[in-house]
Amino acid sequence: MSAKAITEATGKDILNRHLNQHGAGAANCRFATVNAETDWSKLSIDHPWLLTTPLVVKPDQLIKRRGKLGLVGVKKNFEEVKQWIGERLNKDQKIGNAVGKLRNFIIEPFIAHTEAEEMYVCIYSHRSADTILFYHLGGVDIGDVDAKAVKLDVKVDSTLSLADVKTTLLKAITDAPKKERIAKFIYGLYATFADLYFTYLEINPLVVTADNLYILDLAAKLDSTADFICRPKWGDIDYPPPFGRDAYPEEAYIADLDAKSGASLKLTILNRNGRIWTMVAGGGASVIYSDTICDLGGASELANYGEYSGAPSEQQTYEYAKTILNLMTSSPKHPDGKVLITGGGIANFTNVAATFQGIITALREFQPKLIEHNVSIFVRRAGPNYQEGLRRMRDFGSTLGIPLHVFGPETHMTAICGMALGKRPIPQVASVEFSTANFLLPGGQQAQADLKEANEAAGLGSALRSTTAQSIKLPPISADESDGLATNNHQQGQSNGANSNFNRKFFSNTTKAIVWGMQQRAVQSMLDFDFICRRDEPSVVAMVYPFTGDHKQKYYWGHKEILIPVYKKMSDAIHKHKEVDVMVNFASLRSAYDSTLEVLEFPQIRTVAIIAEGIPENMTRKLIVEANKKGVAIIGPATVGGVKPGCFKIGNTGGMLDNILHSKLYRPGSVAYVSRSGGMSNELNNIISKATDGVIEGIAIGGDRYPGSTFMDHILRYQSDPETKLLVLLGEVGGTEEYDVCAAIKDGRITKPLVAWCIGTCASMFTSEVQFGHAGSCANSDRETATAKNKALRDAGAYVPDSFDTLGELIHHVYGELVKTGRIVPREEVPPPTVPMDYSWARELGLIRKPASFMTSICDERGQELIYAGMPISEVLNKDVGIGGVISLLWFQRCLPPYVCKFFEMCLMVTADHGPAVSGAHNTIVCARAGKDLVSSVVSGLLTIGDRFGGALDGSARQFSEAYDTNLHPMEFVNKMRKEGKLILGIGHRVKSINNPDVRVKIIKEFVMENFPQCPLLKYALEVEKITTNKKPNLILNVDGVIATAFVDMLRNSGSFTSEEAQEYINVGAINSLFVLGRSIGFIGHYMDQKRLKQGLYRHPWDDISYVIPEQYN
Repeated sequence: MSAKAITEATGKDILNRHLNQHGAGAANCRFATVNAETDWSKLSIDHPWLLTTPLVVKPDQLIKRRGKLGLVGVKKNFEEVKQWIGERLNKDQKIGNAVGKLRNFIIEPFIAHTEAEEMYVCIYSHRSADTILFYHLGGVDIGDVDAKAVKLDVKVDSTLSLADVKTTLLKAITDAPKKERIAKFIYGLYATFADLYFTYLEINPLVVTADNLYILDLAAKLDSTADFICRPKWGDIDYPPPFGRDAYPEEAYIADLDAKSGASLKLTILNRNGRIWTMVAGGGASVIYSDTICDLGGASELANYGEYSGAPSEQQTYEYAKTILNLMTSSPKHPDGKVLITGGGIANFTNVAATFQGIITALREFQPKLIEHNVSIFVRRAGPNYQEGLRRMRDFGSTLGIPLHVFGPETHMTAICGMALGKRPIPQVASVEFSTANFLLPGGQQAQADLKEANEAAGLGSALRSTTAQSIKLPPISADESDGLATNNHQQGQSNGANSNFNRKFFSNTTKAIVWGMQQRAVQSMLDFDFICRRDEPSVVAMVYPFTGDHKQKYYWGHKEILIPVYKKMSDAIHKHKEVDVMVNFASLRSAYDSTLEVLEFPQIRTVAIIAEGIPENMTRKLIVEANKKGVAIIGPATVGGVKPGCFKIGNTGGMLDNILHSKLYRPGSVAYVSRSGGMSNELNNIISKATDGVIEGIAIGGDRYPGSTFMDHILRYQSDPETKLLVLLGEVGGTEEYDVCAAIKDGRITKPLVAWCIGTCASMFTSEVQFGHAGSCANSDRETATAKNKALRDAGAYVPDSFDTLGELIHHVYGELVKTGRIVPREEVPPPTVPMDYSWARELGLIRKPASFMTSICDERGQELIYAGMPISEVLNKDVGIGGVISLLWFQRCLPPYVCKFFEMCLMVTADHGPAVSGAHNTIVCARAGKDLVSSVVSGLLTIGDRFGGALDGSARQFSEAYDTNLHPMEFVNKMRKEGKLILGIGHRVKSINNPDVRVKIIKEFVMENFPQCPLLKYALEVEKITTNKKPNLILNVDGVIATAFVDMLRNSGSFTSEEAQEYINVGAINSLFVLGRSIGFIGHYMDQKRLKQGLYRHPWDDISYVIPEQYN
C-alpha cells in the first residue's frame, strides 16, 4: 500500500516542523500523547501547560467522527483527563462493525472560539490533480461536505496561486484581512502537502480567531513509497493498523522482511484463532483466494490475509512460512482441525521449486505441532520449475503425517479452497505434467486434451467444470456490423482515456524494443518468445545500463548465439537504433522516474513499460502528464507488462516457455484481456487458453493507485481491432475506472462482448479495513467496493460470473456463442518451433549432469547465510569461536577443542612478525617503497617463505615424526641426519641460544605441556635439543620446530582426527599454513608502515655489495 494513514499526533508533529516554512502563519499544535505505559508525572513535567490550561482529550487510533461518537472530552483539567482516559483505556469500543480497544490518546489545549470561527479544509490527491475542499462552516455538524464545500483542482502539471485560493475557495469570506490570512494558510498547507508527499490531509475544524489560526482535528495519509525521499523531513513514521485490528509483532516482523527485500512479503492477521490460514503467492491471487474462502462461507474463520511475490529467496520464504505456521499452531486447537491453503497463480519469474523448498523446511520444523493441531494442507501452484516444486512437495507430504494435497495448473486456481472447506470433492486423479521447463514433452498437447476430456467426464479439475454451469443464462450476443472498427461517433471522442496515445496498435511482429537495466533473464525470455513466434528478427535490439561502459552482451536466438549492444547512455541507444518504438524499463523505484522522463524526450518512443513497484505517486502522476503531452503510452508501474501472442512480449510476461506453450501464446487467438495484476494475467492466459482459442493481446496495467494507462485505454483499443472478438476485464477493489467501462457499454462505445470480474469482494466481510497486496486495492467509499462494481458492470450489460471460480466457465460459454454465430472461426493449430533449454535450467531440473569444475567442502555462500563447514556465520559469531575456531572450520572441517583454537591463535601471534631484517619483511618493504600495491608487496614477501625462511614447519614435522615413529633414539636421529649431511629443520637460530632463549618458544611450549592431553613429539624434540645444544648453544628448538611438533601432537592426540587424517595433513603441507597466515599480518604491517612514513624508492648502498668482477675480459 502506498497511501497509509498516520495518527493525528504524527500529522501534527510533521506540520509543526514544516507548515510555517511555507508561510502558513498557523499556531504550532501543542499536544501530548498517552498510552498504557505513560508516566503521568513525567508527562506533566515535559508539558507544563497540561496543569494550567483547560484540555481536550480524544483517542488517536484512526477513528472517524470521534465527536459524534462521544469520544472527545472537552474543557477538562489534568486530573479529569486522567480519569477520562482511565475509564476508557484498554476497554472495548464498538465503532461500526469493528470492535477494538482504545490504547492511544492525544491531549491538547482547549482553544476558546465560536462556531463561526470553525472552518473545514481538506486536500486529497487523485489521478490528474490535487483537490482542495474548503467550507466556511466547519466542525462536528458539517454534514455532507462533498455537497457543501467549494472545490479547487490543482492539476498535476500546474501550481497553486494565492489568487486562485481567494477567488475560487474563499468567496464566502468577506472580511479582507481574514481572507488574506486564510488564503496564505491554505497556500502554505498545499505547499506542505505536495512537498511532503501527503495523499490526504483533512482539518476539521480549522479555527480562525482574530489573532491566530489553530488546527484542531486532523486526519492524514502519507505516500509511504516516498520514504526514500522524505525520511529526513518525516522522521521515523509508525503506521498504525486500522481501528479494530491490533498490530501484531509477527506483522511487524514480516513488514521488516519486506522492507529489506526486493520481493513483496505481506501479512495481516484477521482472526488469531481462525481455522483457515493462507500462504498465497501473488498480490492479485491472494485477494482472489480470500474472496473465494469468504464466498464459501469461511469469512468468520479466515485467520489471515497475506502474500509473497516478486521471487523471494528460499530463506525469505522459509521465514514467511515459519511465521504463519507459528501463528497457526500457537492459537487454540479447533475441533474441526485447521487448514492451510498454499496457493497461487502461474508465476512469471518466481522459481517455484526454490520457494517451495523454504516452505517445506518450515513444515518439517513444525511437523509435530501440525499433527497436534490436525492440520490439512492444500497446495496449488505453477510457474518456473513448478514440476520440481510440486514433486518435492508431494514427496515430503508422504512423510509429513497429515493430509497434504498438491495440484498444478491443470486444476483451477481456487479449486483448492472448495476442497479445503469441504465444498468440493478432492480428486484422486494424479496430475499429468506435459512439459519440463522449456520443453513440451512429445504428445503433450494431445495428453492435455485427453486429460481435459477425462476431467469433463469426472467433473473435476478446471474452470470449465463448475457445479453452477447450468445456472448461467447467456444473453444473446448482438451482431456487430462494423466488427469493432471505430466508426461510430462515440469512438471519435477523447473521453475516458481514449486519447491519441492509444488509438493505435501497440505491438506487431516487427516491434523493436530497448531494455533499460541489466535484466539478462528477462531479455532472453523475450528472445525465446520471439523465436517460437517465428519472428524474423529479435525484438530486443539494445540495452541501456548507465553503470558500465558500452559493451555487448551474449544471448541465444534459437540455437545460435547473438550479441546485443549495451549502452551507457540512452541517447546513444536511441540514435543508433531508429527502428525502436518501445522501451521496457526495469529501473528500480528510485531511478524509474528519471529514466522514463529521459526516454520521453525521444519522439520515436511510443510505448514505455515500467516494471518497478513502489514509485511515489506524485512521480507517477507527473510521468502520466508528460507521457500524454508527448503522445506516449505507459504500461505500469508495478506491472509484469503485457503480451501480444505471435508478436511481442514485455520482459517476464507469460513466464517460462513451458507456460507460453501451454497457454498457446506463440500464436494469436480471439480474446483480449486487461488486468491490474501481473501474476493474474498469467492465470488469465491459462484460463483463456482452456476456455477459448486463446489470447490475442493481454495487458497488466499495474497494481499502483495511478497506473500509466487505464482499463478503458486498452479496452477501446481492443474494441477497434477487427481481430479481437471477445474482451475480458479483471478489475479489483479500489478506484472507479470500472465505471468508465460501464458508461462505455451503455453509450455504445463498447459493442463487443465483455466478460468482467472485480476481485476483492471479501473486503466488505471484514470488520476492519484491510489493505490488499496492490497499492490501489483499497476501497475509500462504497462505490469503490468490488461488489458494487460487479453489480454495475452486470447492470451495464457485461457478462459477470458469480465468482472468480466460474470466470473460465463464463468465458467458455460466451466464446461458444461467438463460434456458434460465426463471429469466431477457430483456426487449425500450428505447432511452434522448439527452443533448446538453457544449460543452467536443465541442470537445476536434474535433467543433465556434468562433472563440476570445482569441488568444495568447507564453505557455501549460496543460501541466505554464509556457512563455514556446516556452521552458519551467525552461529560462528554468536559462539565467539574466534580466529582459531574459524581456522578449525575452514582448514579442518570441524570444531576443534578450545585449547586447540587457542594454540592456533598463539601461533599466529608469535609468528606475526620478526622485524624488518628477515627476507620476507625486507622484500615487502622494498616493494612498498617501489610504489607497488598492498597485494603485490605482501605476495613478494610470502614468496620468500621456504625451508630457509619460515617454511621449515612442514619439513620439521616430517623429520621429527618419522624419527619418532621409527623408534630412533634422539641421539640416533641426530647422528643419522649428520651422516646424511642434512640440517635438522626446526633446530637452530641465528640470534637466540640456550643462554638467550626465545621467549616465543617458551610460551608455546609451556601452553602445550599444560593443555594438550599428550605431547610425545614435542618431548622428543626437546630431547633432541639437549643433544644439539651440547654441540653448539644456538642449536635450540626454534619457533618452527616447537609449532611443528606441537601441531603433530594436536593432530594425533586431540581425538578429533584419525591417524590417517593426521598423516594426510602432515603430508599435504598444512602445518606451514600457520606461519604463512601469521606472517602475512606482519607483512601487511610493514607495508602500511612504509606508506605511513612516506619512504621513497629503496636502492641498496654500494658499500654493502661485494663486486667480484674478473680482472680482465677473457
